[in-house]
Amino acid sequence: MRYNEKELQALSRQPAEMAAELGMRGPKKGSVVKRRLVKLVVNFLFYFRTDEAEPVGALLLEHCRVTQEEPSGFSIITSSCGGASSSTGMRSRR
Repeated sequence: MRYNEKELQALSRQPAEMAAELGMRGPKKGSVVKRRLVKLVVNFLFYFRTDEAEPVGALLLEHCRVTQEEPSGFSIITSSCGGASSSTGMRSRR
């Protein structure tokens, strides 16, 4: 499946099913924490800089389960062919 940049930008402007703020640390030791806004629309997870309206990037979520964790958070659970799974938790700003 292919998407062009304009299609993804239009999709990123749709109402979010879930949204949260995420703290990310770079790969180098001692890197500062960067704040990113994440927004789940259909099966795309868009991420934004906190001061910009256009997304920095998007992840296509396949073979994942998104679950509400608390009133203000959600997790994305992925599973691989071998039965192993990984989970990422996010806390909502709503």
